[in-house]
Amino acid sequence: MKIVKWLFVALAIFGLIGVRMMENQLFYDPFQAFFHLANKHAPFPDFNWFLLVLNYLFRFLMNLLLSAAVVYLIFKNKQWTLQAIILMLIVFVITFPIYLYCIHAKFEIGYLFSFYMRRFVIQPLILLLIIPLFYYRKRVQKD
Repeated sequence: MKIVKWLFVALAIFGLIGVRMMENQLFYDPFQAFFHLANKHAPFPDFNWFLLVLNYLFRFLMNLLLSAAVVYLIFKNKQWTLQAIILMLIVFVITFPIYLYCIHAKFEIGYLFSFYMRRFVIQPLILLLIIPLFYYRKRVQKD
């Protein structure tokens, strides 16, 4: 049974990787090319606010569902999975408006700051903190 569990965990992680690999085909994000140029003086792209926000929300939802699956499959604990979802939502609710403000200000707030705010919005980075946190929690509860 452990093999099946880890197979499903791997599948969910490959889902997260797939979202990242297919981002150009799946999502509207004119800032993808802007940040890939790694040039602080690249021209600010034209964009549609509605499509941009909608696509960021869709991407977050996809990452949230796959991340929740990873947490649930590893720990088999619905309460912890719900807590992980809440933590990811909190991080998104904090970083998303900040990133939108960065866009509104045309990244004058700082190129690197805007770049990293975008990372928190589009990538499931918080998952990298949640899994070790829950492993530690599980170990402490055993002792």
